[in-house]
Amino acid sequence: MTFTWPAMLWFLLSLPLFILLYIRLQHRRRRLAIRYGSLGLVQSADGRPAGFRRHIPMMLFIAGLATLILALARPRAVVSLPRIQGIVILAFDVSASMAADDIQPSRIEAARTAAQEFVNNQPVNVLVGVVAFSDNGLSVQVPTSEKEALFAALARLAPSRGTSLANGIVASLTTIDATNNPPETHYYSNITPEPTPTPTPMPAGSYTPAVIVLLTDGENTQDPDPLLAAQAAADRGVRIYTVGIGSAAGADLEIEGFIVHTQLDEAMLQQISQISGGTYYNATNEQDLRQLYKNIDLEWVIKPEKMEVTSLFAGASILILLIGGTFSLLWFNRLP
Repeated sequence: MTFTWPAMLWFLLSLPLFILLYIRLQHRRRRLAIRYGSLGLVQSADGRPAGFRRHIPMMLFIAGLATLILALARPRAVVSLPRIQGIVILAFDVSASMAADDIQPSRIEAARTAAQEFVNNQPVNVLVGVVAFSDNGLSVQVPTSEKEALFAALARLAPSRGTSLANGIVASLTTIDATNNPPETHYYSNITPEPTPTPTPMPAGSYTPAVIVLLTDGENTQDPDPLLAAQAAADRGVRIYTVGIGSAAGADLEIEGFIVHTQLDEAMLQQISQISGGTYYNATNEQDLRQLYKNIDLEWVIKPEKMEVTSLFAGASILILLIGGTFSLLWFNRLP
């Protein structure tokens, strides 16, 4: 245990003075008892000699005062607290097809709205990161609990080029790994770095407190195979929740002078979620999105954390003083 204001502990030296004063008063009462007989004896409320009970209120008073002084020093201790903890990566499709307007005003705006609503629904202990992907994947916001930074990252996203769902998943897994295992801070070394070990596949149904929310129309136009990437996520215990952006009917979109028909590929997104243990949701269904906000199942963990426990000491001191005062009033009709 440490103290923010350790100088306050010097007041503990005053406690022996209270004890000495109390002992002196007890000697004085004994002298009075010898001089005046029973008139000088301390008696309880029922008329019987108090005995050892007469010391209990003062002992509680000293203990309460000591606890109050400790509270004034603002103690800090390591406390194990249960809390929800986890990492959520919003993998955001920024391919050219996301400019389609089969969802008004456009797919990318619908995805941005869904992502912003998701961020608003997360507790402060959950870190949210943003990954943008088209024909490659890039982390645009490291996992953080700062909502303004996340909103700013989402606002910068704009559609361009083709779609590689696999690269979006791989970039998300890389971001999760970097958050859980930050690189060492030294920059110069003559030691040959060891190769990163391939993760051992986790048993089916076991999950880490990290998930990927894949916001996309599901149209995959670039290698590698997104189902292999989904399996890689499952091997790491990372679930992928897919959010379909678009309509089954689709829309025509002009890309570099060509008219391209683009539509939502729900089957692909459902397979990705199924492989990784997640769930598929449709962004056009508000009820679906509300379920997404509720169903992302992160973990309750017991994590030791150093925190100020002044309120505990202050509350304990008040309780001790109240108990001592109550005993004194009940037994002797006075405060100690």
